[in-house]
Amino acid sequence: MGKRATLEDAAMNMTPMIDVVFQLIIFFITTADMENKALDTKVRMAMAPHGPVVQKKDPRTIVVDVSSKGRISIANAYMSPAVLKSILKKAVGEYGQTTPVVIRGDGKTTHQDIKAVMDACSAAGLWKVKFAALKEKA
Repeated sequence: MGKRATLEDAAMNMTPMIDVVFQLIIFFITTADMENKALDTKVRMAMAPHGPVVQKKDPRTIVVDVSSKGRISIANAYMSPAVLKSILKKAVGEYGQTTPVVIRGDGKTTHQDIKAVMDACSAAGLWKVKFAALKEKA
């Protein structure tokens, strides 16, 4: 009988574990959407239905938005091509020349505005430049 009494008292308190799980859920929900908020929602990218889908994203990737009016921004912070060049040079100093850059150009952006971003990448010594496009309409 003594053995049975100890087994009944050995119940595990699940409250702390449930609290930790809920905190993790809240953390991941709030941080998962931050990447999308950093993108300029005014940029309407062109369609590329036959382009490859990016499977794995490098965490060092710098996403540069170019609006239809030619305004350059990173994480909704507008800047001149000269400021972009200095930011990219700092990234090269910190992460190396293999730092990837993704250019999200609006479908109505002129080639001259995209070239300004590409020139800043070239001047900073970055050569891994990609262009973002939509695979299919949302």
